[in-house]
Amino acid sequence: MSKPKHPRSLGETEAQALVSNIRVSPRKLNLVAALIRNKPAAVAVAQLTFSKRRIANDVRKALQSAIANAENNHQLDVDRLVVTKAEVGRSIVMRRFHARGRGRAARVEKWFSHLKIVVAERAQEAAPAEQEAV
Repeated sequence: MSKPKHPRSLGETEAQALVSNIRVSPRKLNLVAALIRNKPAAVAVAQLTFSKRRIANDVRKALQSAIANAENNHQLDVDRLVVTKAEVGRSIVMRRFHARGRGRAARVEKWFSHLKIVVAERAQEAAPAEQEAV
């Protein structure tokens, strides 16, 4: 019996974007991905826009792609989207050599990463002020 191609399929109210082979180490990418986990999509885009990290621009593009997929492919409401997952995975490692003294060499590893962003539509919650008025 063969395993399913996708271990977890997306729900009715979810959309995703995948980016492969980003030229940054997974540890550094995970720091940026942690900024946007479990936040509303609009807040996450704003956070990434003003982040000082170099890779934040690529993460922002991936998030905007996930939002566009939600709107165009799944007909979800953009204003109610929340980043439910921002998964970072290891990709290839490019190994180079750096010349050192006395004829020696040191290995330089250039890490690549994968990124998966899942956005989901959440129900609007009533504001606390409106609940007290009722």
